[in-house]
Amino acid sequence: MARAFLFVLDSFGVGGARDAADYGDLGSNTLGHIAEFCAAGAADRAGLRQGPLKLPNMTSLGLMDIAKMASGNYPAGMPLPERLFGLYGAASELSSGKDTPSGHWEIAGTPVMFKWGYFPTEGDAFSPELVEAICREGNVPGILGNCHASGTDIIQRLGEEHVRTGKPICYTSSDSVFQIAAHETYFGLDRLIALCQVVRGLLDPLNIGRVIARPFTGETPESFERTGNRRDFSVPPPEPTLLDRLVEAGRGVHAVGKVGDIFAHQGVSRVIKANGNAALAAATLTAMDEAADGDLVFTNFVDFDMVYGHRRDVPGYAAALEAFDLGLPDIHRRLKPGDLVILTADHGCDPTWRGTDHTRERVPIMAFGPGIRTRSIGVRSSYADIGETVAAHLGIPAGRHGWSFL
Repeated sequence: MARAFLFVLDSFGVGGARDAADYGDLGSNTLGHIAEFCAAGAADRAGLRQGPLKLPNMTSLGLMDIAKMASGNYPAGMPLPERLFGLYGAASELSSGKDTPSGHWEIAGTPVMFKWGYFPTEGDAFSPELVEAICREGNVPGILGNCHASGTDIIQRLGEEHVRTGKPICYTSSDSVFQIAAHETYFGLDRLIALCQVVRGLLDPLNIGRVIARPFTGETPESFERTGNRRDFSVPPPEPTLLDRLVEAGRGVHAVGKVGDIFAHQGVSRVIKANGNAALAAATLTAMDEAADGDLVFTNFVDFDMVYGHRRDVPGYAAALEAFDLGLPDIHRRLKPGDLVILTADHGCDPTWRGTDHTRERVPIMAFGPGIRTRSIGVRSSYADIGETVAAHLGIPAGRHGWSFL
């Protein structure tokens, strides 16, 4: 029996979304613009990286052709490979919005066809009635923030006042999300988690996708730093996903990183937490060694999005991609006959784009493993084709959305 390994490079879009203009993202291209900046020397940083973007392993898996079919152009400064391996293509998103849950659920065979709730972009983000309910039911003296903001910026700006007053920092973004930042020591991690659970219940009638706990430590604005104890409280998917179907069939689903949170822990056999891409990669390799026949290992590599995309850090994003690419041979060495690996993304987060939010883009599909024949799979009409490919590979019945490209 086969195994499957599904790895999401969070926010690694390849541009070209047919509906990008509807989201204000026409022309956004995470890979293309990072490569362009690197080729021009604008993404060099002494001691971090230098020169054109170097992704030899993903290039050999078809990344250049993926970029060309998705957005019309090869990434600047990156040479074409001498030979290609595996299946390669791109996928458009059917789901409404450009949120993390929407992308992941669609990857797992369940597009989001309803409209998420969002908070106003002008004035206070949260209504007086909601704030009053949070303070009353969450037992806090008030909130700080109440706006759209970058998480790192708002912690630096309001962290000291939070510590002094005990008021949690509450903010949102263009996503369907309510985020709460609080100091692990002075406010307490357990108290933050409990508050997020209260807020999750209050927001269910508003159809808000996620409540995120953003704990941080430090004593001054310069030393405030978010920790790896982030927790996402998502609404459950609207129907059974690939993960549910696998568990129902008696298979193991190993959720590495924030995958378990994204699926509200439905269809998950085992949660493996790790902080940062390097630790996530190490945990993934261990999970690959431990996965049984018929199992799925599903990892989200969050740093591309959280650390570099949202912070508009082009050199950091480029260096993180290069580090991930260097680790691909370790993944390949762990494959057994019949195994399948799929590399993809859930949305874009172009670090050269205006603002700090996700960007509506197509995503890459790179699939390889022993016996996988090399060919283009073109531009797929839905991310759901990825989930249905995993389902077909692992021998479970097809779902209602998407088509296998095997």
